[in-house]
Amino acid sequence: MIIFEKVRWKNFLSTGNYFNEVNLNYTKNTLVVGNNGSGKSTILDALSFVLFGKPYRNINKPQLVNTVNNKECLVEVEFNIGPVNYKVVRGMKPTVFQIFKDGRLVNESSHSKEYQNILEQNILKLNYKSFNQIVVLGSSSFVPFMQLTAQQRREVIEDLLDINVFSKMNKILKSKVSEIESEIRDKSYQVSLVKNKIEMQRKYIHDLENLNEKKATQDEIAIKALTKTIEVIRSEADQIKEIINRNYSEIDEERSLAFKIYREDQYKLAQSKEDMRSLVEENNFFQKNDFCPTCTQEINSKIKKQKNLESKEKAKNLKKAYEQIESTVIDSKNKYNKLDTKKEECDELKSQLRSTEARLSQRVNDLTEKKKEIKTASSGLLDLASAHKQLEEDQDEKDALLTEKYELDNDHDYSKAMIEMLKDTGIKTQIIKQYIPVMNNYINKYLQILDFFVYFELSESFQEVIRSRHRDNFSYESFSEGEKQRIDLALLFTWRKIAHRKNSVSTNLLILDETFDSSLDNDGIENLFKIIYSLGESANVFVISHKGEILDNRFSETIEFYKSKNFSRIKI
Repeated sequence: MIIFEKVRWKNFLSTGNYFNEVNLNYTKNTLVVGNNGSGKSTILDALSFVLFGKPYRNINKPQLVNTVNNKECLVEVEFNIGPVNYKVVRGMKPTVFQIFKDGRLVNESSHSKEYQNILEQNILKLNYKSFNQIVVLGSSSFVPFMQLTAQQRREVIEDLLDINVFSKMNKILKSKVSEIESEIRDKSYQVSLVKNKIEMQRKYIHDLENLNEKKATQDEIAIKALTKTIEVIRSEADQIKEIINRNYSEIDEERSLAFKIYREDQYKLAQSKEDMRSLVEENNFFQKNDFCPTCTQEINSKIKKQKNLESKEKAKNLKKAYEQIESTVIDSKNKYNKLDTKKEECDELKSQLRSTEARLSQRVNDLTEKKKEIKTASSGLLDLASAHKQLEEDQDEKDALLTEKYELDNDHDYSKAMIEMLKDTGIKTQIIKQYIPVMNNYINKYLQILDFFVYFELSESFQEVIRSRHRDNFSYESFSEGEKQRIDLALLFTWRKIAHRKNSVSTNLLILDETFDSSLDNDGIENLFKIIYSLGESANVFVISHKGEILDNRFSETIEFYKSKNFSRIKI
C-alpha cells in the first residue's frame, strides 16, 4: 500500500519562491477552502506533476512555472511502500527529475521516459489514468470511468487487479517469437543450402567415378547450351522488367489512394443511412407518442404536424444527398476495382519475373558448377576419397542444423501457446471474470448508500447494464449530472476497495475536488459523508470545496489557501 506523507512546492503556478507544504497523512479527513484563484486545486496539480510529469488540470506545462519568478519551479512528494521510504523531486528551469529510495538516489536513466517507467511500473505500480480513477474525483480534468473507452477501462481494471504483468509478458513473448521465427527462417535457409550442397556433392562424386573423354565433350556441349539458355532467360527477365516499369510503376500508390477514397465514400454513405434512420425514428416518435416520456408534457397536434413537415423536408434533402453519395460510391468502387485488376496483372508479372530470375540464377549456378567439374577433371584432381569425406561433413552439418531447427520449432510452439494464454481473452479474462461479481456487489452497495436505487452491472467487456427497480434499461448518459456523480462516486470507492483487497494500487490518499459543490443534493452529501467516515483509519481524505462555512465542522482539520501580494499561501 502506498502511504503518501507530504507534498511541497514552490514557484509552481501562483506559489512564490517559498515552499507551500501539505501533510497528507496527518488527519483522517481535511477540508481545503479558499476563494476562487487562491490555489486550492494546486495540490492536485502538484501531485500529478511530481508523480507523472503533467498537471491534473488542462494547463500547458510551461505555464506551471510561476510567471513572476520564472525559475526554480520545484515539487517534492514523500511516500512509503511498506518499510521503504521514497521521495520524488521534479522541477523546471532548471529541469529536475530524481527518485530517492531510503535517502539514496535511484540510478537516473539517460532518458526521462525510462526513468518515469521505473517510477510508474516498478515503484508506484500506478499510472496517470489509474491515479485519476482511484485517488482523485475532480470537477475539472477528471474523466469518469464510464466515459473511458473500453480499452482504457480494461487498463484501469488490469492495474487494480495487478494483472498488467501478463500484458508485459505477452509483449516480451511476442518479441521473442519474432526473434525465433527469424532464427527458424535462417536455419531453414541454411538447411536448404546444405541439402543443395550435399546433392551437388553426390552428383560430383558420381561424375568423378564416371568421368571420361566422352563425358568431357558432353560437358562442353552442356556449357554452350547453358550459356545460350542464360542469354535467353536474361532477355525474358529484361522484357518483363521493361513492361512493369512502363505500365505499373505507380500502381500500388494509385490503388491505395483509390481504396482510401472508396472507404471514405462508404463511410459517408453509411452516415447518410444513419441520418435517414434517425429521422425516421424521430418522426415515428412524434407520430406514436402523445406525451413526452421524459418530462410527461403533452405533445399537441400542432407540434406533431410541424415535426412531420420538417421531417418530410429533411427526408427529401437526405434522399437527394444519399443518391449523390451512392453514385459517388459506385464510381469510386469501379475505379478501385479497375486498379485492383491492374494490380493483379502487375503481381502476376512480378511473379513471372521472380520465377524467371530464379531460373536464371539456377542456370548460372549450373554453369559455374559445370565449369568447376571440367576444371577438376582436366587438372587431374580426381580425389574421390576427399569428395566422400566432404559429403560426410556436409551430412553431419545438415543433421546438426535440423536438430537446432527442431528445438527452435518446439520453443516457437511453446511461446505461441503462452501468447494465446496471455491474450486479453486468456488468463486475464479468467481473473477478471472472478472479480466482476465482487466489483458489481460493491458498486451497488455504494449506490444504495448514496440513495440511488438502481441495479448497476459491469460486463466482462466493461460495458454497463443499468436497470431501475422496474427493470427498465438505462445507460450512463441517460442520467442527470447528480445521478452520474453518484455512479462516479460508487465506482471510485469500489476501485479503492478492490485495490485494498488486492493490495495492488491501494493508497491512503483520496482527494475530492469540489465534489460537494456540484450536483449532489443535501441527502447525497450526507450519504457521501457516511462513506467517507467508513473508510477506516488508513484513509486520508481531502475535500476541496467552496462551502467552507457549511462543511467546516465535519472535518478534523481545515486548510485555507489565500492570496498575499499575488502569491498563494496556506493557513492551517
